[in-house]
Amino acid sequence: MDAVRVALLREVLAGTEWLDATRRFAGALRGSVVSHGGGLLLVGTEEYEPWHLAAHLVDEAAWSGTPELAPTLVRHAARPSDPAHLAVGPGRLTAARRGETLLVVAPRGPGAPLLERVCDARRAGATVLALGAGQGELPALAHEMLTVTDAAELDLDTVQHLVGAAAGEDAVPAPRGRRRLRDRVTRLAEQLTAPPPARW
Repeated sequence: MDAVRVALLREVLAGTEWLDATRRFAGALRGSVVSHGGGLLLVGTEEYEPWHLAAHLVDEAAWSGTPELAPTLVRHAARPSDPAHLAVGPGRLTAARRGETLLVVAPRGPGAPLLERVCDARRAGATVLALGAGQGELPALAHEMLTVTDAAELDLDTVQHLVGAAAGEDAVPAPRGRRRLRDRVTRLAEQLTAPPPARW
């Protein structure tokens, strides 16, 4: 989903709770990675890998000048023969420490092995954020949770696009008070005309 589609989606969602909720969650994400500077680990469940969110955050990191937003994608089925940026396995979660941020995307409640690693990371001082169904023990482990159920008006992929866009967008502070329309349009035009960052 490109910047124009995200802008149109936001217009459609104006007046709903989704815009505030996704911006609040994105603010927590951005604030955690920028203030701690320890890196962002992004992990899904064994059944669901958040490829789209990973790619979107890489784009937003490049466009917003906030490299801390570019995540390390932790994959359950990673193999040593995979390219370096795709070869990070779940053992990396065990090594997470204070200053790092762990973002868990789980359409359903994650299994016990993932929950155990998330719990270890939190005990070691990592900030845990969660996006998904809000089932099982994950909400209790998360410092910040954005719940997206099957009954919600938006699906998880759409919410991930909104969170990713808001995380990069809010990285550029408004000059004074609220950002003027001209500033927002200028920034959108710069994003649309900028060369694309390297893809996965």
